[in-house]
Amino acid sequence: MSDPIDRSDVRPEFWAHVPLTKMTQPEWEALCDGCGKCCLNKLEDEDSGEVVLTRVACKLLDDSDCLCTSYKTRHTYVPECIVLTPSTIQEHMYWLPQTCAYRLLHEGKPLFHWHPLLSGTAQSVHDAGVSVQDLTVSEANTPEDDWEDHIIEEPY
Repeated sequence: MSDPIDRSDVRPEFWAHVPLTKMTQPEWEALCDGCGKCCLNKLEDEDSGEVVLTRVACKLLDDSDCLCTSYKTRHTYVPECIVLTPSTIQEHMYWLPQTCAYRLLHEGKPLFHWHPLLSGTAQSVHDAGVSVQDLTVSEANTPEDDWEDHIIEEPY
């Protein structure tokens, strides 16, 4: 499978030496590992503030490749979809997956060996078992009252 995320217009090993705030838009987009976890609906405990993942995915997620089917126009269909940027990463840190490249770099940690920027292939994230490939149910078919029945541990 070819890599659906364009990683051709980036500086070599940019993630290791370029701060998030200085990355070009193609570099920022290339950080996405294609795991699909950010497209899972989360539940937040009102008392503790703990956020858990469900396997209930955004209606636009294709869980065979873990990518948004309408990425560039997603806000037309899902107005509440969060746009992650260097200036908004801190406020959204609570819901970013532990394996997310944006989170890791923000925290000063290295990328995992399976990240496509290191492995050279989009398939590596699926082979490592850290994506939501073939794991999800669509929010379009799952009533919100049933989401608690679909809580999962984050795939590592």
